[in-house]
Amino acid sequence: MKINSYFFTILLILASGNLFGQLAVQQQDINPDILNTFWPAYWIEDPGSAPVEYGVFHFRKTFDLTEKPDEFIIHVSADNRYQLYVNGNFITYGPSRGDLLHWRFESLDISADLRKGKNVVAAVVWNAGEYRPFSQMTRQTGFILAGNGSAEAMVNTDDSWKIFRNEAYEPISGFDKMLNEFIVVGPGDRVEGKLYPWGWEKPEYDDNSWSLAGMITRGQPRNVGTNGDWMLVPRSIALMQIGHDPFEAVRRSDGIDIDVGDLQSGQDVIVDAHQQVSFLLDQGFLTKSYPRLILSQGKDAEIRFTYAEALFDDQGMKGNRNETEGKKMIGNYDIFIPDGGETRIFSPLWFRTYRYLQVDIITAGEPLLIHQLFSSPTGYPLKENSSFESDNARLSDVWKVGLRTARLCAGEIYYDCPYYEQMQYVGDTRIQALISLYVDGTDQLMRKAIELYDHSRISDGLTQSRYPSSSLQIIPPYSLFWVAMIHDYWYYRDDPGFVESFLPGIRNVLGWFEKRVDDRGMLGPLEWWNFVDWADEWPWDPAKGVGGVPYGVSEGNSSNISLQFAYALDMAAELNKTFGDDHQASRYGELSAKIKKATFDLCWNDQKGLLADSPDKTFFSQHANIFGILTDAVPEDMQKDLMNRIMQDENLIQCTLYFRFYLVQALKKTGMSDLYVDQLEPWFEMLDNGLTTFAEKPDPTRSDCHAWSASPNYDFLATVCGIVPGSPGFRTVRIKPSFGSLKIIKGKLFLPDFNDYIEVDLTRDENKVSGTVYIPEGLSGDFIWNDQSFSLRQGRQKVEY
Repeated sequence: MKINSYFFTILLILASGNLFGQLAVQQQDINPDILNTFWPAYWIEDPGSAPVEYGVFHFRKTFDLTEKPDEFIIHVSADNRYQLYVNGNFITYGPSRGDLLHWRFESLDISADLRKGKNVVAAVVWNAGEYRPFSQMTRQTGFILAGNGSAEAMVNTDDSWKIFRNEAYEPISGFDKMLNEFIVVGPGDRVEGKLYPWGWEKPEYDDNSWSLAGMITRGQPRNVGTNGDWMLVPRSIALMQIGHDPFEAVRRSDGIDIDVGDLQSGQDVIVDAHQQVSFLLDQGFLTKSYPRLILSQGKDAEIRFTYAEALFDDQGMKGNRNETEGKKMIGNYDIFIPDGGETRIFSPLWFRTYRYLQVDIITAGEPLLIHQLFSSPTGYPLKENSSFESDNARLSDVWKVGLRTARLCAGEIYYDCPYYEQMQYVGDTRIQALISLYVDGTDQLMRKAIELYDHSRISDGLTQSRYPSSSLQIIPPYSLFWVAMIHDYWYYRDDPGFVESFLPGIRNVLGWFEKRVDDRGMLGPLEWWNFVDWADEWPWDPAKGVGGVPYGVSEGNSSNISLQFAYALDMAAELNKTFGDDHQASRYGELSAKIKKATFDLCWNDQKGLLADSPDKTFFSQHANIFGILTDAVPEDMQKDLMNRIMQDENLIQCTLYFRFYLVQALKKTGMSDLYVDQLEPWFEMLDNGLTTFAEKPDPTRSDCHAWSASPNYDFLATVCGIVPGSPGFRTVRIKPSFGSLKIIKGKLFLPDFNDYIEVDLTRDENKVSGTVYIPEGLSGDFIWNDQSFSLRQGRQKVEY
């Protein structure tokens, strides 16, 4: 079959990962009226549909231009979500997730896709209704688009826009029961091709049968007016990128002889009439993508796409992720029923996460022609601006897989995992933010997350554990790690105004904990879900509906949570002192000292030389002892011996992949970070087991991709190369390398404020180090080796100590 030009246009658009960066408009180019007065555009809807039920809607506006403009800026948003097209060309999707009090809009210059004469701006908008993802906040179905000024006013949304409710779509739900897992990413799509308005986004499409849109209310910026529905604020992060990836292999097939190259070449793969076929595609690595199927004919066939991170054996175990023999596909899915037309493109409304995609086809009375099937990976454009190398090639594999993990867990917000939840949890996000700072240099998602958690605070004072979220969840320790995130940002970015704005929220969080300090000087019994780690010894409690909770929380006097509180108090004291509140800083310091002393006095076991999880001294964990070191609750002269016991005593409740981040911080504090490289065995095991991203926890695990397990991408530069800020705002640098078993390390850390790199290229020979260090102009610092400090100057310099 000869593929038409429209087909190639679609491929070009989907492959243009850099296109969106050229579309985005900076905030300084937004008309101030858009930010400070009611918009000239209205939120619009389908007047014949219930406002909160499931539905997919198409909006169109046709207009004429006397000439192609050099600039045409628009501002666009929707509830729940939209995909925007101009003259048939895909532009972007959104809005960037937030809550109703901070509803994001995108600002775009669409002039490149406009032309003299007739033009069409079109959008598909959907509301997942009762099936919506947990991370999706909503008021009702709606769409809004406003021109930046009078030159663009003809596209402002009002009752001149056309609307069509697309009855081709039905939601597919029940994946949580099928997988017996917590999965809250929204429904699958069942699309009936004969009901679909093919070509709806193109100028030549006849929309005369469409209805006129109903107007809801004018667009309203946050802090404007007396009432509010969606409080509009500008998007604060880059547009998501979309790429093009072919599948790597067909791993098995039934009823059809197919090669993966057949799906890429543009030649037809033909499935005859009245056939039932199946084939399993392997992307070669886990991906977060829109699968794209381009086909013709096949009227009334059923095509099912099923997605999985890995296949399962008869015992429900994943095993080696590369192995498919004797394993079955279990996963969420989409269904498409072709209408028999030519060059149809099927893709779900929202991305899917998969390494394996199983295609099951049942044809009816005519053959089905498959032209191409590929993946369009999408997500936040997290760049690999920094790098790490060593004489151990396995560390390069860890870096590569960790980077993929971080990328798959970065979208409009940070995701804990891209397959099951796509939710932004504080515990995960703190680590993800540091990875972003070190690998890319970007702080966009970090800033957005800090703000969102501040917006999430309940009247008690605590932040929600995950946000945005339509379902309330409170993990009090995660509120403490939100404080730590702000402290991290203060250390890595010279942005005092941003940091200072969160001091009131910090006080509210710490105030909640302070009220729960009992007469013994530790935290008493605590409400909500006090998750610390997915340790096997802290299993899920069906009666309470929680897991990962250390001993002593319900009864009171948990050393784990008490010391995490002290950890946050110390950071808050630093921040308050920096911003001139010496009284509050002193209060926090005194309260922290009181908690540390009480915890050590009540929980220290002289015989074991360990902190217990509670004063009854029955249970002992790595976690409590790690925070005993990080907070100096354990006297400094005892910390190195304690760290050795943490590392050697296998009877301690062990950290999983998540909490090993804090284990490494304790190694660094005790001067034992040379042990870090030898702690990477769990990551090597995941590589050997065929994982292409790092899992939530060691097998058996739910999620094969969890960004908290990508912490080596931070530690390779911050611990092995030893590059960390020497003072708040990264105004100076401190470099203290930890080779461990390595002989050669090379690292580059990108600093966006300098538009330059810190570089280390070092060799260790027994107890000596030599090589070069480069630091940007305007930066100074110290190089630490064998507990001696040597001054660094700007530029490239030799080191030999």
